[in-house]
Amino acid sequence: MSGFPGRPDNRTGDPRRSYQVRPDELEGAVRETLSRQVVLARPLGADPAGQAIRRANRIRRRRTAAGLALATVTTVLLSVGMAQLGAGPGQDGTPIVVIGDPGPSSRPGPTASVRGSTPSPGTSAALITSETLVSADGRRLVLPDVGPAERAQVLPGGGGWLVVSTPTTAGRSLWVVQNDGLVQVLLAGAGPIVLADDSRQVAWRDGGDLLMAGVVGTQLIGVVRTPAPADAAPVRFVGDSVLVRLDPADGGHTLWRPAAGQLPEAVDQKTLNVYGGLPDGRLVGQISTIDPGGTCLAVLDPTRHLDPVRTGCGPDLSQDGVGGVSADGRWLLVNGWVGKVSRSLLVDLQGLGPDTAAVSAGPPMTGAIVWSDESKASYLDDTGKLVRVDVGEVRAGKPASPAPVPGVPAGERPVLVTQF
Repeated sequence: MSGFPGRPDNRTGDPRRSYQVRPDELEGAVRETLSRQVVLARPLGADPAGQAIRRANRIRRRRTAAGLALATVTTVLLSVGMAQLGAGPGQDGTPIVVIGDPGPSSRPGPTASVRGSTPSPGTSAALITSETLVSADGRRLVLPDVGPAERAQVLPGGGGWLVVSTPTTAGRSLWVVQNDGLVQVLLAGAGPIVLADDSRQVAWRDGGDLLMAGVVGTQLIGVVRTPAPADAAPVRFVGDSVLVRLDPADGGHTLWRPAAGQLPEAVDQKTLNVYGGLPDGRLVGQISTIDPGGTCLAVLDPTRHLDPVRTGCGPDLSQDGVGGVSADGRWLLVNGWVGKVSRSLLVDLQGLGPDTAAVSAGPPMTGAIVWSDESKASYLDDTGKLVRVDVGEVRAGKPASPAPVPGVPAGERPVLVTQF
C-alpha cells in the first residue's frame, strides 16, 4: 500500500471533482422538479366520495351476508316443508319430522265451521278429512283438513287448538289449528304424544328416545332428548316434569326432569295409572296390591318417587287408565265396575281411606274428562255420545245418561275439548 507525503492515513488530498454548477443547469433541475410535482397525483386529506363508496360497499357486504344466512334458515325450515328434529349419529328408529308450512299463500286456507266443511278450491275431496270438536256444554265445531284425531286442547290465549292424531302405522301427528282455519303439522311419525294442561309443552317418543319441547305459536322450541327403555312412554306432565310409564303391561313409573338430564334410576314399582293432580302438587293414581289383580286408589308424592301417602281400597277399578280429577281436588271420575256392570264411578277423595266408597256416575268413559267447575264434568262414552255429570245428582242416585251430539255424521266420533 502506498501513502501520500505529509498524511498519516490513506486519505487523498484535495478533491478531484468540481462542485461548480452553471446557471442553465440549475434552472433545468428546478424546472424538472416542479414538473414532476404537477404530474404526481397526491391523495386528498379528506375524500368524501371515496368514503361514501367504501361505506356503501360495507353495507352491501353486510346485507348480502345477512340475506344468505336468512335464506339458508328459510330453505332448511320452510321451503321444502319439513326438517328432521333431533337427528343424531347412532340413533335408531324412524326419525321424527317437524313440518313447516310455507305459508298461507302456497295453498288454500280452510275455515273452521260450526255447520260442516267443504273442500278448499283446487283440493281433491278424497284427501279431505275433518274432525268435530265438542265442548263440555255440547257446542260443535268442525275443523277441516284435520283428523282422525284422538284428543285436542285449546292453545294459550284461545288462538286455536293443538290436536293429536289417532295412532297409525306411520305413527302419530300433532297439528296446530288456528282460529282462522290455517292448519299446520308440528310432528309426524311420532310415538305416543302428551300435552301439558296449558298446551305450552309437548312430550313424545322417537325411536329409542323421549323428547320434550315447548310450543310457541306454530313452532316447537327448546327440544330436549334422553334415552329411554324400549317400552317406556310419556303419560302426562307433572309441572315441568314428564311422568313416564316404563312398561305398559306392568306397573312402574318415573319422573323425567329434562333440566336434570336423563331418566332417573330410582323408579316406582306399584303405580298402574295416574288420573290427575291435586292443588298441592300431589297426584291421584291407581296402585297394585299384594292380592293378585287387586288395586287401590292412592295419593302419590312426586317428590318421593311416587310413594303412596294415602290409600283407599274400596272401589272395583278398571285398569284402562281413564279418569279425571276435579280442579279443587275433591272428586275423581274413574272407570270401574258396579257388580259385573262396567260403569264410570264418582269417588270423594276427601274420604279416601279404609272405607272409601264409589257411586255409579254413568256409562264407561273414553278419551278426556273435562271438569267445567268443581261439581260438573263431561266425557264421551264408547259410542261417541256426550255424558254430562252433575255431582249433586249422582250422589242423589241419578247417574248421567248419554246424549248424541247434534250434527255429527254417522260413524264419526267427536273429540271433547275444554272450550271454544
